[in-house]
Amino acid sequence: MTNKNKTVLYTGVTSDLFKRVYQHRHHLTEGFSSRYNCEYLVYYEEGNDIAAAIAREKQIKSWSRKKKEALIAQLNPAWSDLSSGWYGA
Repeated sequence: MTNKNKTVLYTGVTSDLFKRVYQHRHHLTEGFSSRYNCEYLVYYEEGNDIAAAIAREKQIKSWSRKKKEALIAQLNPAWSDLSSGWYGA
């Protein structure tokens, strides 16, 4: 996730992406994403193995910003909010 100006990148893992994005977007949880207004979903991966998901999260978190930006740009070059329209008006 990122903020309005795309200056901050947040990486996390969840079993319910729809619910977690809602929580971030409405600042319902304290922490990094709330503090830096990370409200826009620009990239996500799906899987069924929680251990693999946590390992992938740690891997991505260890990367440079440039490498994270390249990952996002591969699938979402415009950095569009992939959750746009999920929750209605």
